[in-house]
Amino acid sequence: MPFAADVSEVSDAEPGEAPGEAPVGGGALVEVAYATPTHQRIVTLAWSAGLTAREAVMRADLPAYFADLDEAWLASAPLGIFGERLAQPEQRELLPGERVEVYRPLRIDPKQARRERAARRPPR
Repeated sequence: MPFAADVSEVSDAEPGEAPGEAPVGGGALVEVAYATPTHQRIVTLAWSAGLTAREAVMRADLPAYFADLDEAWLASAPLGIFGERLAQPEQRELLPGERVEVYRPLRIDPKQARRERAARRPPR
């Protein structure tokens, strides 16, 4: 889910291969997604039985794409699958075709951001 029209979605799937579909040689896939306000990365990984959400995030090597990401933070970052937060990502085994999302901490309280936007609007 890109945040802006100019944000490109990137996948590590082979050309002609849709993310989440089995590659030509067989085998199922899962995706790991991480995004900043300006960049999104979706890494496609081979699925294997018993692969957990946390293991998939660690295998995705997101710090290679985002210099400010820390492996230690990723080891405890909140995760979700298709927008639903996982209570125990270390124990949640993935199914073929699922997408794990890494959630960033909020930089500002949403209510405060709304107040600031309203204050900048000209009066009617």
